[in-house]
Order: sequence, then structure tokens, then C-alpha cells
Amino acid sequence: MKLLSITFIFLCTFYYSNAQPVKLHGQLKVVGTQLTDQNNLPVMLNGMSFGWSCFHPRFYTASTVRWLYKDWKCSVVRAALGVEPDKGYLKDSAVQKKLIKTVIDQAIIDGIYVIIDWHSHNIKLPEANEFFKEMATQYGKYPNIIYELFNEPDNETWPEIKKYSTELISTIRAIDSNNIILVGSPHWDQDVNLPAEDPITGYKNLMYTMHFYAGTHKQILRDRTDAAIAKGLPIFVSESAGMKATGDGPIDYAEWNKWIKWMEINKISWVTWSVSDKDETCSVLNKSASDFGGWKTDDLKESGIKTRELLRSKAAKK
Repeated sequence: MKLLSITFIFLCTFYYSNAQPVKLHGQLKVVGTQLTDQNNLPVMLNGMSFGWSCFHPRFYTASTVRWLYKDWKCSVVRAALGVEPDKGYLKDSAVQKKLIKTVIDQAIIDGIYVIIDWHSHNIKLPEANEFFKEMATQYGKYPNIIYELFNEPDNETWPEIKKYSTELISTIRAIDSNNIILVGSPHWDQDVNLPAEDPITGYKNLMYTMHFYAGTHKQILRDRTDAAIAKGLPIFVSESAGMKATGDGPIDYAEWNKWIKWMEINKISWVTWSVSDKDETCSVLNKSASDFGGWKTDDLKESGIKTRELLRSKAAKK
């Protein structure tokens, strides 16, 4: 009997550590301020954001998604649709959508969650509405999908962001009634206190994004976010990293570790920026990195080595 019990525990441990995240957690939902799974258990997704699709298209491959899942142990990836820059969605929607869909399709195959990120700093309602209508129509039936309506509002007010977001939520919910929708907040997703005072109502499964870069954002932002959560605002960290908000400069390990511990305590999902090879600290790859994953340590920058360690550590504990 004792041998059977040990065998059962081993098999359960093996299953939970190796099961595809979507098979394990299924349809996500928001209960109070907590992201939960199909069994009403808290979920904390951890993963990587691809860089701007218009700047770093070479990494938008099925093999890279699979490598991030299999080797980096990502339970979520973020496809960052470059909207306004040259070669972005507004200039070449067909190419950009193909890149985004490559990531989404492979995430669905691999059984991980995927954030469809409208990676813009400005309100472009007609274009965003058309894009999310297409995404919801094609992918809304899959529990893998998370919609991010607005990467980082910069100078927009909360009333402007709220109006824009409500329009897009209405469009998505007419097609997809269940999947999680992420709503941005003013000042590069820093002012979460504003939607906490005046949240969007009438829709379920909404969360609000908060972004941090540990070299710049410290205890003040954690305190502000704690206060927003206390008021009932569900938080999802859809972009973060360990250096300054410029994406460059040295990594502040002490502060980054404080953020990681804070998110663990609050069971907040987080995504790190970014899968790219730009000459900056936050791009996790060197120029030697293949378009298709299979990266060695020499292909990773300091941020990449640290993030991979964090992700693998988190996966090992689940």
C-alpha cells in the first residue's frame, strides 16, 4: 500500500510538472482580483513577450514559441503587434498579422496561453476594433487567448482610455464571451489607481495591466498597486524587466527580486520584455541567436540568462 501511495504521488507530480498549461488550467477567469483556472484555483502565468513585430520579425516563428515553452518553461507568451512604426500594422497589416498569427497558432498547438498585444502608445480605435474583431472571430473559441487592448497609454487620460477600451471590449464580447481581456492605464501602465477609482463595469474577466522596470520603478509603484488591488482591481503584469524603463542600463537585481517576491505573494502573473536582439539590456538575445530557438548560453544576454532561470524555477515549483 505504501509503495502504491508513493507511485501515485510520483505520477501526479510528473503529470502536473509536464502537462501543457492550457490542459492543466483550461478556461481562465477572474474571481475577485485573482486570475483562476477551470477548477477555481489561483493561476500565476509566467512567460516572455516577443519584441515589436515590426522591428524583430525574425523571432516570430513557430520554433521560437516551442523553444520558449519547452526550454524556458513559459506558460504564456505575448505577441507584440507593432502598430504605428514603419513596416507596422498601419503600413502593412498583412505581414504583421501573419507574424502574430504564427505565434498564436503555435501557442495553441503547444497548449500555452498567448497574449494578443495591440502594441501602441496611442488610441487608434477604428484600426484596433477591426483587428480585435478578426482575432476574436478566428481565435475566440480557444481558451489559450488573452487580449491586450493597449500596450502602454502615455499621455491619454483614464476617461479616454476607458471609453476606447469599452468599445473594444464590446466588440470582442459580441464574439468571445469568456477569454481574459487586459486593459491599460495611464502613464505607461503606472497609474493603476485611476481605474481602481473608476473601473469598467458590465463585463466579466477583465484585468488591468501594470508594467514595471525594476531599475526605475520601486516601492512607490508596488504600494500604489497594492492599494488598487485592495479596491478590487485585478492586476496582470504584461511587461516587466530588471533594468531602467529605457530598457537599458545595468540590471537592478535587488529590486527585481523584490518585484518577483511581491508578485509571488500576490499571485500576479508576469511577462518579461523581450525576445529580441536589439543592442539594449532588456533584449534577451545576442545577434548570434537563431530565429528558431535552440539557444545556447552564449546566445543569451544577462537579462536572458536571469529570466530563463526565473521561468524554469517557477515551473519546477508548480
